[in-house]
Amino acid sequence: MAQVVLTTSLSCTPDEAWAKVKTSALLQHIAAPLIRFTPKGGKAFPAVWEPGEYRAWMWLFGVLPIGWQAVVISAPEPQGDTRFVRDNGYGPLISRWDHWIEISPGVNSTTTYTDRVTIEAGPLTPLIAGFARLFYAHRQRRWRKLARTGFAALKG
Repeated sequence: MAQVVLTTSLSCTPDEAWAKVKTSALLQHIAAPLIRFTPKGGKAFPAVWEPGEYRAWMWLFGVLPIGWQAVVISAPEPQGDTRFVRDNGYGPLISRWDHWIEISPGVNSTTTYTDRVTIEAGPLTPLIAGFARLFYAHRQRRWRKLARTGFAALKG
């Protein structure tokens, strides 16, 4: 088992971050171009994630297939001012991908954003944990840019 934790500050309010984190458009934007997710089974991802299980094909750099993953969304109860989204996912290569997103107030109307993921993938765990660190650092860079621009890239 391995755990990866990365935290950053976003130039937006926690309410703005909370509204965006629940959308599939945000996932697609912040994961690109490193990973592209497409729905397994043909049905589109919902515009706003609801608790439940979704299956996704994953494409490295948008073109190389790397298998599928179950995205299992839940909304744990807030703790004080901190809100959470949980993806307790799994797939053929990764038996546990327990990803918690934490959104809490920062200073001066900013948001403290944390990705916390616990990974179990047998002997591949160290390699996948290393990739997860790179992936979440990439996602957080994309988050920061989006927040600085008022989420313009997500607007129609």
